[in-house]
Amino acid sequence: MPESKAQPLRASTSEAVTNNVRVEVESQYAPEHSHPFQHEWFFHYTVRITNEGDSKVQLLSRHWIITDATDAIEEVKGPGVVGEQPVLGPGETFQYTSRCRLKTPHGVMRGTYQMVAEDGAYFDVEIAPFALHEPYTVH
Repeated sequence: MPESKAQPLRASTSEAVTNNVRVEVESQYAPEHSHPFQHEWFFHYTVRITNEGDSKVQLLSRHWIITDATDAIEEVKGPGVVGEQPVLGPGETFQYTSRCRLKTPHGVMRGTYQMVAEDGAYFDVEIAPFALHEPYTVH
């Protein structure tokens, strides 16, 4: 009898640099929170924000655009990330993990962080698109 093996959960990544702020994201399917028969798929994503500039910056708010497999779009806006508005000095990194719920087994997330520089200038930092996808099982 052949042995069934599930593939390791595949991660999707993205990376963008805007105004010396690097944003790297890795997403992964969260089967322990998902309920496919109820059209509910959850995904964890870990974001790493690095200040590659010469002065402090602060993350003020986020704007996510989440698109599912039916092209339904959900926008999420709000202050900070995971309850924080981190200040990053030159060379500093802030990392957090959050999650997203979809009504389909795959989709895409992208967005921006609204930042303020030490001199008071406001700017947006790109969060490059990354895939959210349920991995397939190999038998």
